[in-house]
Amino acid sequence: MSIFYIILGLVLLVVGGEYLVRASVGLSLKFNLSRIVIGMTVVSFATSLPELLVSMKAAFEGSPELALGNVVGSNIANIALVLGATAILTPIFIKKVSYKFNIPVMLLMSGLLYYFLKNDLILSFTEGLILFILLIIFIYVLINYASQGGEVSLDELGEIDDAAAGAGIVKILIWLVIGGVALWAGAEFLVGGAKELARQVGVSERIIGVSVVAIGTSIPELAASIISALKKEKDLSFGNLVGSNIFNIGSVLGITAMIKPIGVTNMKLINLDILWMMGISALIIPLAILPKRNKISWVKGSIYLILYIVYMYFFVFLTK
Repeated sequence: MSIFYIILGLVLLVVGGEYLVRASVGLSLKFNLSRIVIGMTVVSFATSLPELLVSMKAAFEGSPELALGNVVGSNIANIALVLGATAILTPIFIKKVSYKFNIPVMLLMSGLLYYFLKNDLILSFTEGLILFILLIIFIYVLINYASQGGEVSLDELGEIDDAAAGAGIVKILIWLVIGGVALWAGAEFLVGGAKELARQVGVSERIIGVSVVAIGTSIPELAASIISALKKEKDLSFGNLVGSNIFNIGSVLGITAMIKPIGVTNMKLINLDILWMMGISALIIPLAILPKRNKISWVKGSIYLILYIVYMYFFVFLTK
C-alpha cells in the first residue's frame, strides 16, 4: 500500500499544482501584472508549493531526512537527470544571464545551505530567513534586468497564460479550492507512504527522500523539458531548471525552516548528498564552456546522466 500512497500523493501534487498555478496566474492577470513578473514570482512560487508542503509536513512529523532529502534529491535530479536526459534529445543553449547571475546564485545558495547545516546540524529560523531573502533579491534583480530589455529564461507560464486569461473569479476560486485540497492530500499521502516504505524496506528516510520522493517531484520538470525538447523549444529547459533549484532552497527550505527549524539526523545528507548537489551544479560551468561555449550537447548530457546513475546506485542504494 505504501507504493500506492506514494503514487497517489504524487498524482495529487501534480494536479493540485496545476490548478493552483492556473488560479495564481488568473488572479495576477486580474491585477494587470506583466507576464515576466507573473512568471518569475507567482508561477515560480506556485510551482514550488508541492515540494514546500511535502517538506513542511515531513519536518513537522519529525522526518527531517525526508524534508531535506526531497529538496537536495530534487536539485540533483533537475540537473543530472532532467537536464541530462533533455540534452541527449536536443542540444540545450545557455543564455548569458545564466553565467552572470543564475548559476552563481544557485552555487551561492547551495554553499550557504551546506555551511548552515555543517555548522550546527540545523537549519534555523534565521538561516531560513537569509535563504528566503536571497531568493527575493534574486527575483528583484531579474525583474529589473528584464524590464530594461535584458533576456531572461526563468519564465514558466507557457500555454497556461491563455487558459487563465479569460477565467472569471468563480472559476479561479474553484481552481484555488481544488488546488489547495489536492496539494494538502497529496502531501499527506506522499509523506505517509514514503515513511511506511522506508520501514518496510528497512532503509533510512534519507534514501527514500533523495530517490523516490525527489524523482517523483521532479517528474513534471522532466516531462515538460522532454516535451519542449521534442518541440524544439530549446530555450525553455535550462533557465527553469536552475531557477527551480534556487526556489527549492530559497522558498521550500527557507520557508520550512522559518516555520519549523530542520535538524539533520543523518550526516550522509551533509557529507554526501549536498556535496553531490554542489558538485553537479558547479560542473555546469566547465561543461557549458568546453569544448563549445553556451551549449549542453548530447555528450555532456550523457555525462550528467551517467553521474546520476552512479550517484543513485553507489551512494544512495548501497549506503543505507
